[in-house]
Amino acid sequence: MARMAALALRTRYWRPGTDYAREILRATRRFLRDKDFLVVSEKAISTAMGRLVDEAGVRPGSLARLLASFWVRKAWGHALGPLCHLSPRTIMNLRAYPLPEGAAHKQVALRHSGLLSALMWGSEGGIDASNLPYSLVALPLRPREAVEVAEGLAELIRTRLGKEVVVLIADSDRTYSAGGLHLSPRPTAVRGIIGGLGVLAYVIGNSLGLRGRPTPVASSRTDVGPELALRVASLAEKAMGHGAGRDVWEMAE
Repeated sequence: MARMAALALRTRYWRPGTDYAREILRATRRFLRDKDFLVVSEKAISTAMGRLVDEAGVRPGSLARLLASFWVRKAWGHALGPLCHLSPRTIMNLRAYPLPEGAAHKQVALRHSGLLSALMWGSEGGIDASNLPYSLVALPLRPREAVEVAEGLAELIRTRLGKEVVVLIADSDRTYSAGGLHLSPRPTAVRGIIGGLGVLAYVIGNSLGLRGRPTPVASSRTDVGPELALRVASLAEKAMGHGAGRDVWEMAE
């Protein structure tokens, strides 16, 4: 397989209403070459598109409160956490999961991602609170929506910069691989990855020690196979890093 190298490009912090296409053109115009991959964070796109929810105004239902008080604190904190080889620090944080804020977060997960995703201990269905201020969370792009963004960016780069590139929208949530089988807790439009499995993919992947890599959510080209997309997403993540932290606990520290 061809050798690849990654270059992380810096832009301004994207807020709701940011013209992300213009920001991407500005950041990449001196660096892009034909046949390059351009990997863009899904959360950055979601933030620019205003796909944010302020959980401070969410009223949790009884199921959301049960998920926060019993499922996360007890099931994840004492059984599933050790089974999935979570770190002692993460397990202790789960056992002390904040109930009012956690219940509101679970209500958002139930509403936007469904029960299988809400049963995750965090990052349910691609819902992301890391690197966002206050009680804001970013909602994931729908698979078809992510494809449209990727295709639109590739076409814009073709017409404005004259470069033929492949655009990948990627998320730090893991896809777990065993040979040619690829399982993801969150939805993805990349062919060959079985997405939307929620807690099932997470528990299977972590308890069995399967290889976990960032999830390519969408590609501007349908002929990019899952293994190549996963390899590119993984290389890009190593170059970009994790911002203020991998999760809200790291951010708090």
